[in-house]
Amino acid sequence: MVLLTWNTKYSVGVKALDDQHTILFGLLNDLHSAMMKGEAQRVTGPLLRKLVNYTHTHFTSEEKMMEATEYPGLAAHRAQHRELMNQVQDYSARFERVEVTLSFKLLIFLRDWLTAHIEKDDRQYGPWLNERGIY
Repeated sequence: MVLLTWNTKYSVGVKALDDQHTILFGLLNDLHSAMMKGEAQRVTGPLLRKLVNYTHTHFTSEEKMMEATEYPGLAAHRAQHRELMNQVQDYSARFERVEVTLSFKLLIFLRDWLTAHIEKDDRQYGPWLNERGIY
């Protein structure tokens, strides 16, 4: 059973960003699978770090496209990214120190945040980028 399944309702109309969102879905599914199998921290820790690192890479890429096109909602969008990154980095650090374990609650939070963010916020920049030649 997967936590997330990519489909076109999540498309923002920019292939590179859709591809990155698909990778984020896969990373969350990998974490979910590891948790469901009860895999040890030695497996889950690297997956969580990979998710954190890739999320940062994706946010940076997305923000650069918005900067290049002078997207008017960039500041608010960037603030949302920073808020999530702070929360996830804090959780990851606590996980590394064995203060917390990977929980289904965290995975549901990340799934819900990601899908809502794509459907509500990311979809807004898609037409803007498309109008400026980014597909």
